[in-house]
Amino acid sequence: MTASVRRWREPSILPGFGLSFGILLAALSLIVIIPLAALFVKAASAGPGGFWALASSPRTLAALKLSFGASLIAAAINAVFGLLIAWVLARYEFPFRRLIDAAVDLPFALPTAVAGISLAAIYAENGWVGALLKPLGIKVGYTPLGVVVALVFIGLPFVVRSVQPVLEEVQADVEEAAALLGAGRLRTIVQVILPPVLPALLTGFVLAFARAVGEYGSVIFIAGNLPMVSEIAPLLIVIRLEQFDYAGAAVVGVLMLLASFLLILAINLLQAWGSRRLGHG
Repeated sequence: MTASVRRWREPSILPGFGLSFGILLAALSLIVIIPLAALFVKAASAGPGGFWALASSPRTLAALKLSFGASLIAAAINAVFGLLIAWVLARYEFPFRRLIDAAVDLPFALPTAVAGISLAAIYAENGWVGALLKPLGIKVGYTPLGVVVALVFIGLPFVVRSVQPVLEEVQADVEEAAALLGAGRLRTIVQVILPPVLPALLTGFVLAFARAVGEYGSVIFIAGNLPMVSEIAPLLIVIRLEQFDYAGAAVVGVLMLLASFLLILAINLLQAWGSRRLGHG
């Protein structure tokens, strides 16, 4: 093995690095890199002028704004309530705890179309919840608010399952010690509990956001799918595919990919910065 090869990887006593690394590159290329490259190539077939016209059209911008805006709002809601649910499940014993713990995973197993139909039936104006909200002037079904509700439903388990194991590892003795030293409840949460949980919470936020951006099945039934109002970007891609506008669909896909990558990269950099700061602190 040459010295140049040794410089770009850490030395290891385990054999088989070359074969393992080759399998890694092959699998990554077939599953991720080549499909994404094909997406960019197809989008480029529209030409610079066509790409810009499709990317800057009011309908495309409205769909992207709704998809990313609703995904960020839903992920933020899930971060708050997911943390609370994980806290209750990790810290307290109560009847039917295991049943509730298992119910958290239902959005993982439930087909998205079934979830969408259920949410649409419940939050429509004549549904169980929609009928109660109607006198208050709140309309959920077939509005952008319905999109947020659907995305909250499918994203909640990602936050709970990211945070719950970390909370279970944080011993209650630490909280009791902070209380004995005179720390109030709020100070204990901010300075004792939150720092070790924050990286997992941010991870759950990113996972919930990434899942929400690409969600289709559970949203189209409750959104109403009105162009410029409640039409999400994944639905716009499907519409362009049905119209055999493959380049247009690829353009919207590229825009979603780039925006998602930049947002997730920013959140990961923020998470890394927070971890370094806590480490130095």
